[in-house]
Amino acid sequence: MASSTVENYLKTLYLQQQRTTSKSRQVAMGRLAKAMDVTPGTATTMIKALSDSGMVDYKPRNGVSLTEQGEEIALHVLRRHRLVELFLVDILKLDWAEVHEEAEVLEHAISDKVLEKIDALLGHPSVDPHGDPIPNAKGKVKRTAFSNLADTQEGKGKARVARIIDQKQEFLRFLNRCGLTPGTDIVIEKHDEAADAVTVKVAGKSVTLGSAAAAKILVER
Repeated sequence: MASSTVENYLKTLYLQQQRTTSKSRQVAMGRLAKAMDVTPGTATTMIKALSDSGMVDYKPRNGVSLTEQGEEIALHVLRRHRLVELFLVDILKLDWAEVHEEAEVLEHAISDKVLEKIDALLGHPSVDPHGDPIPNAKGKVKRTAFSNLADTQEGKGKARVARIIDQKQEFLRFLNRCGLTPGTDIVIEKHDEAADAVTVKVAGKSVTLGSAAAAKILVER
C-alpha cells in the first residue's frame, strides 16, 4: 500500500495534469511543489523516488507525469476522497465548505470494503458535493464538457451550475449565500465588460459576480 504522502503526490499530480494544456501532460516541478505546498527540492526528491518505483515519468527539464500505475492509484484516492465528501454532506450533514479538509484525512484511512458500502448507500453517485466527477470502482471517470460562467453568453436561456473549481471555504460559503450550488438553474442576464462582471438570476433574484469568481463556476446548458 502507498503511504499517505505518496497518495497525496499522485492525486495532486493527477489534478494538475487535468489543468494542463500540454499534449505530453507534463507538469512543471515548480507548479507541483506549489500545489503540494512544499519546496521545489522536497518535491523533486519525492518525484525521483516515485519515478524509481514506476509511478511517474520524470524528465528533469520538462516536468513529471503519471504512469499507468500511478494514475490507477491517484484515481482510487480521488474516488475515496469524493465519496467521503458526499457522505459527510448527505449523511452526516456537514457544511460543504468544510468537508474537503475532513476528506483529506479520511481518504487515507478508509478501507475498500467500507468505501463500497458508502458508495452503495449513496446510490453510486457520479459527482461529489462540488460537482467534481467521482471515478467508478474500475477507475473510470465520466468526462463532461462544461463552460465557465465568465465565458458563457447571456440571452440563450437557462444554464445549470455543474461544478465549482475553487473549493476554498470562504468562496463556497459565498456561493451558498448566493444560491449558486451544483444543480441550480440560473439565467445569465448580463456581461458587463466595463465592470468585468457577470449578472445572473438565481431563484428570482439577480446576483452579480466578478469575472474572476464567475470563471470558477462551470455550467451546462
